[in-house]
Amino acid sequence: MAKRILVVEDNDLNRKLFCDVLKANGFEVEPVADGELALNAARAFAPDLAIMDIQLPNISGLDLISAMRRDASLKDVPVLAVTAYAGKGDEDRIRDAGATEYLSKPVSIGPFMTTVRKLVD
Repeated sequence: MAKRILVVEDNDLNRKLFCDVLKANGFEVEPVADGELALNAARAFAPDLAIMDIQLPNISGLDLISAMRRDASLKDVPVLAVTAYAGKGDEDRIRDAGATEYLSKPVSIGPFMTTVRKLVD
């Protein structure tokens, strides 16, 4: 059965790119553009992995990751944080919120897929 990946990304092009690449690699994908809908989408979809943009409108990806860690049905879902924030201390803050892995934008497809496979296998 295909592994299920939730993609939380407000940028239309990035979301489409991530979803297209993941589908081409055999994953089942659930795209979410609005961070405020992400937790309900995650509960309904039951993902094997969540790919989370950090800079979202209305709610921070850090807050979403923290909320997932507090949710009994989502606490064990690995989170790949993908963000343009790549300054000193940002990776520590993102990991402290509960992210399993971290990639900075722009994302190269090779390292992206290597990280995804590591997290779902």
